[in-house]
Amino acid sequence: MINNRLKRYISIALMMISIISYAQAQKIDAVYSGIPWFDNYGNTVSAHGAGVTKEKDVYYLFGEFKSDDSIDFNGISCYSSKDLYNWTFEKMVLPVQDSGRLGPKRIGERPKVLKCPKTGEYVMFLHTDNLKYKDQCVGYATSKTINGTYTFQGPVLFDGKPIKKWDMGIFQDTDGSGYIVTHSGNLYKLNDDYKSVTSQVVKNMTGQCESPIIFKNEGVYFWLGSSLTSWERNDNYYFTATSLKGPWKSHGHFAPKGSLTWNSQCTFVLPVQGSKQTSFIYMGDRWSFPRQNSAATYVWQPLTVTKDSIYLPDFKQSWQINTETGEWSTKKIKGKIIDNTNTKEINYTGNWTQTKDEFSDSCANDKNASFSINFKGTQIGVYGVSRPNGGYAKVDIQDEKGKTIQTNIIEMYCKYPESSLKYLSPVLTKGNYKLVVSVVGAHGNWYTKNGTKFGGTDDFVSVDKIIIKK
Repeated sequence: MINNRLKRYISIALMMISIISYAQAQKIDAVYSGIPWFDNYGNTVSAHGAGVTKEKDVYYLFGEFKSDDSIDFNGISCYSSKDLYNWTFEKMVLPVQDSGRLGPKRIGERPKVLKCPKTGEYVMFLHTDNLKYKDQCVGYATSKTINGTYTFQGPVLFDGKPIKKWDMGIFQDTDGSGYIVTHSGNLYKLNDDYKSVTSQVVKNMTGQCESPIIFKNEGVYFWLGSSLTSWERNDNYYFTATSLKGPWKSHGHFAPKGSLTWNSQCTFVLPVQGSKQTSFIYMGDRWSFPRQNSAATYVWQPLTVTKDSIYLPDFKQSWQINTETGEWSTKKIKGKIIDNTNTKEINYTGNWTQTKDEFSDSCANDKNASFSINFKGTQIGVYGVSRPNGGYAKVDIQDEKGKTIQTNIIEMYCKYPESSLKYLSPVLTKGNYKLVVSVVGAHGNWYTKNGTKFGGTDDFVSVDKIIIKK
C-alpha cells in the first residue's frame, strides 16, 4: 500500500513534469502583486512565508509549499531568478521527513536561509510545530549548496534547550553575525557556525508581533511585525533602533491605516544593491485559507526607506526593478481593454448583475455561473472587485481546439472593497484562446484560537474589465 508521504511525492512529481506549451514562451516583464505567479513549468509558484538569498547574480526564493487540503508540512520549495520576475523551480529542498519534528502531521513554516561566513555552509531556519501549535520550536537544516537537498538537524539550542517560539525570521549583520528573531520581540545571536545560539540580545521587546523581520539601512535597524489575526491581513507595524540591543522605538504602521498593509502579512525585506542605488522590496503574503496552494498570492512592493522610517504609500499593481542598477519604476499594463458591459465580446451564463456602489463591475454568486471571452494574443488579464462577500473563482484558458491548458483558482475576498488586477495569464504562444471564469461556490472561513471567525460572507465573483495583450 502506498503511504501518504509517497502519495504526496508522486503528486508533486506529476505536477512538476506537466509542462505545457506556453512554458517556453514565459517572459514576465514586471512584478505583479496579488495575482498567481507561474514558474518555468507553468505551475503556480508555491513559496509562502518566504525569504530570499542571493548567490552571485541569482536570487533564490525559499518558501512553504502549501496544500489546499490541510495545514500539514508539505515541504520547503526553492525557486531561482535573475530578474525577480521569472522563476525557475529548483526542487523541494527540504521534503517531509519520515518522522520527527518535520514528519507527517507536523508544521514547518517561514523558512529563511543564511550562508555561514565561517563554514561556507547554507543554513535554513524554520518554525516547527504540531498541528495544534502546541509544540513550537525553531529548527534548522543544512546544505553544502544553496539549492541542494537540506538535511534537517533538529532544534536550534540555547543553553542546551530548544527556542520554543513560533513565527520567526533571520538577520545577518554587515559584520557577518547571524541572528534569529521571533514573535513577541525576541532576538538571539547565533554562534559563528550558525547552528546554536550564544546569547539573547532582546527579550520580549513587544507583544504579539508575528512574522517578524529585521533589516538594516545606513546604521539603522528596522524591525517589522504583524498583529495576531490568524490568516486575516492586518495593519503591520515597525520599530527602529541604532543598536540591535535597543532601545527600540515604535513607529506604528508603515502602510495607510485600514489598508491592511495592502492586504498582506510581512515575511521578508529584500535589499537589491545596484550600481546606482539600493532599493528595498517589501515581501508579503496574501493568505487565502484554506486554498493556500492555489489561491494564496504575494504582495511585493518597493519600500520607501528614509533615515529612520519606512512606508508603503500606495499599492503598485505592477512595477519593475533593475537588479544591476538597483533602480525601480512603475510599469503600466498595456493592452486592449474590454469593459464588463461589453456583451458582444463577453458571454455571461447564469445570474450576473451590475453593482450600484462606487464600482461598476458585474457580480455573481451562483455556483457555476460563468463568463467567457475568445481572444487572440499572448496574455490576458482580469480586473475585479474584492469585497467582504467575495469568494473563489475558477479560471480556465483553452486553446483553439478546446483543450484546457491552464487552470487557476483566484480569490475575490477583502475586508474592504478594492478594485485591482486579479489574474494575469502566463505568457502564451501567440494564438487563439478562450478564457472562462466561473463561480466556485465557496469562500474562505477560519477561526482564531479564541473562536473569532474571519473570512468571506458569500461566494461572489466579480469582473470589472478584461485586458488582452497582443
